[in-house]
Amino acid sequence: MDFIGSLFKETRESSGVSLNEASNDLDIKKEFLINIEEGKIGCFKDIFELKNYIINYAKYLGLDSDKLIDRFNEYMFEYTSKIPIKEIEKQANKEKTTNKVVSPYTIKPHKYSRKYYISIYLVIILLVILAIIWSIKQITIDNRTTSVVSYVEF
Repeated sequence: MDFIGSLFKETRESSGVSLNEASNDLDIKKEFLINIEEGKIGCFKDIFELKNYIINYAKYLGLDSDKLIDRFNEYMFEYTSKIPIKEIEKQANKEKTTNKVVSPYTIKPHKYSRKYYISIYLVIILLVILAIIWSIKQITIDNRTTSVVSYVEF
């Protein structure tokens, strides 16, 4: 961010534009422009607003805003990244030499074979058939269909 800020300051000064003029022309507070030129991003609550300020300030000074935003994004990635890029590259180089990387999040759970599922289905079907046969036997006695009334003797 220091590079972007110093580039803004040098370009502004070489153009002969004061901070007050830039602030009035861009409708950006003078303090914001000072913070941008000094590379103090902690003074801004919204990073997207800061990006807009950088884009507008770059266009105002005749600089390539796309290149500056790319540079800013790289800086922000480095600034906010929990793992430095050098560590990621070092780990990536290590993984190229190893054959297999195993993680508990990438291991697929063990699947049962088809035979297991077929045997479960057969047992369920067999139990259903036995339940049907048992219920039919309960209803019929001596090849006669019984009802509750005829079964009870007085």
